Amino acid sequence: MTDTIQHGKYVELKYRVVDAKTGNVLTAVDFPLGYVHGVNDVLSSQVMAELEGKAVGETLSVELDCKTLFGPRDESLVVTDLVENVPEEYREVGTSILMENDRGEAKTFLVTRVDEKTLTIDGNNPLCGRDVVFELEVLTVRDPTEAEVAAGGKVEKPPMLTGVKPVPL
Repeated sequence: MTDTIQHGKYVELKYRVVDAKTGNVLTAVDFPLGYVHGVNDVLSSQVMAELEGKAVGETLSVELDCKTLFGPRDESLVVTDLVENVPEEYREVGTSILMENDRGEAKTFLVTRVDEKTLTIDGNNPLCGRDVVFELEVLTVRDPTEAEVAAGGKVEKPPMLTGVKPVPL
C-alpha cells in the first residue's frame, strides 16, 4: 500500500516558485524539504491543502495570488540610502537585514539594489504583488520517527568526528 500525504505523515519534497507572467524561476529548493504534515506546515495553507492525498513521485502545480497572500506592496517599506551609511557586510544584493523599529518590532528587509552611491532595501515579501506557481515534487511519504514529530520535520544528524582527540584546557 502506498502512503499518501495526510495529517501526521513525514513528507519530503522539492519545489520551485515560478513567476506566472514571465515564467522565470524565482526560488528553487533542490534539496529535500522535510516536515510532518499538519504539524509543521512549512508552505502556505493553499499549497499544503493541495498536497493532501499525494504520493511519492507525484508532481503538482499550485497557482497562488500573492497579492491576496501577502497583501499589496507597501512602497513605504522601500528605502534608499547613501551606500556609505550602510555597513559593508550589507552591501550585496540579496542580503537579509533584520531591523527593529522604535517599538521593538522586528522586520526583515532585503537588499534589492546597490550602485556606487546608493543602496536600496525592501521590507515587502519578495513574492508580494506577483502571481506565482509552486511546482512541487513529492519525494518521500512515510510515518515519522518520534524525533521528527518532536522537531516538526527533518532531524539533521551531527557529523561524525573520527580520529579527533580532546584538547586539554
